[in-house]
Amino acid sequence: MSAIATPRAASANSFRQAVSDGLVVAWRNLKRVPRIPELAIFAIIQSIMFVLLFAFVFGGAIPLPDGGSYREFLMPGIFAQTVAFASAITAIGMTEDVKKGIIDRFRSMPMSRSAVLSGRAIFDLVYQSFIVLVLMISGFAVGWRVHGTVLEFFAGVGLLLLFTFAMSWVGIWMGLYMKTVETAQQMGFTIIFPLTFVSNVFVPPETMPSWLQPVAKWNPVSTLTAATRDLWGNPNPYASQGFPAEHPALLTIIWIVIMVAIFGPLGVRKYRSLSN
Repeated sequence: MSAIATPRAASANSFRQAVSDGLVVAWRNLKRVPRIPELAIFAIIQSIMFVLLFAFVFGGAIPLPDGGSYREFLMPGIFAQTVAFASAITAIGMTEDVKKGIIDRFRSMPMSRSAVLSGRAIFDLVYQSFIVLVLMISGFAVGWRVHGTVLEFFAGVGLLLLFTFAMSWVGIWMGLYMKTVETAQQMGFTIIFPLTFVSNVFVPPETMPSWLQPVAKWNPVSTLTAATRDLWGNPNPYASQGFPAEHPALLTIIWIVIMVAIFGPLGVRKYRSLSN
C-alpha cells in the first residue's frame, strides 16, 4: 500500500507547492501596483474613456430595432473587449520580466517552474476584476442596466473572469516568445484588434459581408458578448439561428477550455526552454 500511496502523496505535495508558489508570485505582482500607481490610474482613466467615447460617439449613430438601448447593447461588448485586450498587457509584462532577468532569478529559486506563469495569470485575474468593476460603474453612469437575476449577473461576471484567465495564458505564451517589449506590444494588439472588431461587440454580425459573418459569429469575443447580453437581459438584435446564437455561454466555456489547454502547456514548455 505504501508503494502505491507514495507517488500519490508526492503528486499531491507537488501540486500544493505549485499552487503556493503561484500565489506568492501573484502577490509579488500585486504589490507592484501600489508602488507604480500610474499603471492603475491610467488603466482606470482608459476604461472610463472607452465607455464614454463609445457610448456617446456611437450611441446615436447605430439605432437598434424596436428602440432598444445601444448603450445596453454596447456595454457587454466593452467588457469582453477589455478582458480580451488583457492578453496584450500580459504579453508586455512577461517580455519585460524576461528582458530584465527576473525570470532568471525565479529559476534559481527552489520553486515550481509553473508558478511564475500561473502567478502571472492569477494576478491578471485579480487586476482585471478591478478594471471590470470600474467599467461597470462607468456603464451604469451612462445608462447600462442589468435586467436579469442576481444569479445571472454573477454568472456573466464569472464568464468574464474565466475568459480573462484564458486570455492571460495566450498573453503569457506571446510574451515569452517576443524579444522586446515593443514587439510584444505590436504582436498583442495586432492579434487582438481583429478579434474584437470582427465580432458582435459594436454591430450585429448580420450587417457584415456574408463571407465574414461566420468568423464574427464563432469568434470567442462574440460568444462571450452574446452570453453576457443574454444573461443580463441586454439587447442582442438580429440573433440568428445556429449553435453560436443559441448556446453562446456553452460555446464561450468551450473556447476557454481550448485556450487554456493549448496555450497553458505551450507557455510552460517555452518557459522551460528559457530555463535550460
